Amino acid sequence: MSTQPPIDVALIGGGVMSATLGALIKQLQPDWTITIFERLSDVARESSNPWNNAGTGHSALCELNYTPEKPDGTIEISSAVKVNEQFQISRQFWAHLVAQGLMPDPQAFINPVPHMSFVWGEANVVYLRKRFEALKDHPLFAGMEYSEDAAVIRKWAPAMIDGRLKSEKIAATKIDSGTDIDFGALTNGLFDYITDNGADLRTEHTVTGLRQQPDGSWRIRLKQEVGMTRVDVSARFVFVGAGGGALRLLQKSGIPEARGFGGFPVSGQFLRTDNPELVARHQAKAYGKAAVGSPPMSVPHLDTRIVDGKASLMFGPYAGFSPKFLKTGSWLDLVASVRPHNLLPMLAVGRDNLDLTWYLVKQVLASRHAKFAALTEFMPNAKPEDWYEITAGQRVQVIKKDDKKGGVLQFGTEVVTSADGTIAGLLGASPGASTAVPIMLTVLERCFPEHIAGWTPTIKKMIPSYGKALAENAVLARKTIASTKKALAIT
Repeated sequence: MSTQPPIDVALIGGGVMSATLGALIKQLQPDWTITIFERLSDVARESSNPWNNAGTGHSALCELNYTPEKPDGTIEISSAVKVNEQFQISRQFWAHLVAQGLMPDPQAFINPVPHMSFVWGEANVVYLRKRFEALKDHPLFAGMEYSEDAAVIRKWAPAMIDGRLKSEKIAATKIDSGTDIDFGALTNGLFDYITDNGADLRTEHTVTGLRQQPDGSWRIRLKQEVGMTRVDVSARFVFVGAGGGALRLLQKSGIPEARGFGGFPVSGQFLRTDNPELVARHQAKAYGKAAVGSPPMSVPHLDTRIVDGKASLMFGPYAGFSPKFLKTGSWLDLVASVRPHNLLPMLAVGRDNLDLTWYLVKQVLASRHAKFAALTEFMPNAKPEDWYEITAGQRVQVIKKDDKKGGVLQFGTEVVTSADGTIAGLLGASPGASTAVPIMLTVLERCFPEHIAGWTPTIKKMIPSYGKALAENAVLARKTIASTKKALAIT
């Protein structure tokens, strides 16, 4: 067993979260040493891989689950506004790196793609009309259009109208400021930047243990996948950005803040086509309305994806179940995550989410014909021979202890930090990667409060809206969106 000298920052996991935190720290504290540990042979192989996530650039422009209808019939837009604002923070940081020449080709990871919401049926049309009215004058949703006219919608996305009955009630919104993001390319670009500036990336290194030492630093026990050599590394600060693997590692750390957390893994599949004729007839990301009783993760969408400069279409998701916490994980991941302190919350969630369990059962048992029928609701003339199935990344939804219910299932993200700020981790999924920058700023604020005042001027240069609410300042919102659009070449 060999021992490495202490490092300032250890990033566990080669995904977009670790890459984002590393890039922020490299900008704020360039003299700190950074080492990244990734168990696979390269970075961005799990949820940050472009085909393992929806790549929407979640900004709530089209995702209807962020704008629920309240019992009184009005539309709640607070979640949509929050997610959009968080996305704008991420865009500002990416624009800063591009402007500084640190990520020279923005089109490698971000491209303009209109975002649409599309519904059918009288009740859903009424809902979408009300949603449009609630959002159209908001500065973060400027430029949104609405139509119930099939001829207009055909101009926006022909493939969704061709073959549809003229008598069917439909409605759509479109906003041209939407984007498609290849988070794999973004992650690689961020890691290239920080490794070119002194960070050490060690692939095929699996973290097998975390233990805090008397001086407050952390001993990280590693196994090198090539040769199976055991290595110990000491780090002053540890970030666990290991996606679905983060829960187990936080549990191994023994910090009390991780107690009570569990995870519920959900796998997913999509239908994909690379047929250029089909792709040309649907250049948009179109989100529909989830079926009654189905979870937020099931919102169907027909997406344009641009990966390595080539456009494809992807439809889904079709939920499935696997006990793995990572796509390349172990079949024992779920069982191994159970602890005495999270058993009751996990059982409570199982008791209170029988509808989710039944939904997953139906999805797992659904035939290919049934899955394809869901696509034809968006694209009536779709043909099975043009599409093939792909398996997306694993999502591990957060199960959290709750004093009233025993446990609750969360569909967002959860930042877990130790009381002394020496270790932090991220649990959960959506909106995830699109809001990586504000999430990592939260990590910095919690873990390095003594540095924040000194870092703030630099943060404001990178993210001009830092400390301000774009949603409450229309002039600043317009200026911010315009400047990042120019810097990122979103034309």
